[in-house]
Amino acid sequence: MKNFSTSFASTLAAAVLLAASGLATAQTAAPAAPAKAAAKPAAKKQPVVNPSNRTNLKSAAKNVAAGIEAAEAAMTPAELAIAERVHVGSLPCELGSSVSVAADAKNPGYFDVHGKNFKYRMFPVATTTGAIRLEDQKAGAVWLQLANKSMLMNQKLGVRLADECMSPAQMAVAEAIKLNPPASVLDAPKPAVAVAPAAAAPATSDASAAAAQPASAAK
Repeated sequence: MKNFSTSFASTLAAAVLLAASGLATAQTAAPAAPAKAAAKPAAKKQPVVNPSNRTNLKSAAKNVAAGIEAAEAAMTPAELAIAERVHVGSLPCELGSSVSVAADAKNPGYFDVHGKNFKYRMFPVATTTGAIRLEDQKAGAVWLQLANKSMLMNQKLGVRLADECMSPAQMAVAEAIKLNPPASVLDAPKPAVAVAPAAAAPATSDASAAAAQPASAAK
C-alpha cells in the first residue's frame, strides 16, 4: 500500500509539473501576437527632392541674371568719353539747394545723383547739341550739364527739381559771361540795303541832235 501511495504521488507530481510547464510556455508565447502587427509593411515615403539640384538651378539663374546686367551696364566708347566730362561732387544750386553727383567706381560710366527727397542712378546719353546729358530712364529723370550751369528735371512729373547748379569750372564760365556777355541776336546790326544806281541818260547821235535844232538854225 505504501508503494502504491508513493507511485501515485510521483505520478501526480509529474502531472502537476507538466501542467505548470505548459502554462509557462503559453504565457511566454502570448506576447508574440503584437509582433505580427509590427510586421505590416511600412507606409511608402514620398520622394525627397534633392536640394543640391535646386541650389544649382538657382545659382545658374543668378549667373545668367548677372551676365544680363553686366551686358546692359557696359558702355560704348562714346558714352565713356561723355562720362569723363561730367562734373562730380556737391554742386550748389539756386534757392540754397544742392545736388551731389558721384561716379560709380564699380561700373564706369554710371553716376549716383541725389539730393533732398530724390536719388537717381544715371548714365550718359549722346546729344546733337553737345550738351552733357545723364538719364535715369526708369524714373524719367534727366541731368543736363551746360558750360555755365546744370539742371535736374523729372520728365515724368514735368517738373524741374534743381536749377543753376554749378561746379567750380561752371562758376568760372558764368562769371566770364557776366563780364563779357555774348552778343544777342536781337542786338545784331541790321544788314544794309543796297541802293540801285540811277539810270544814265541815253547818248544822242549827231544826226539826232541836228534834227532837234530849230528850222531857223538850219538856214
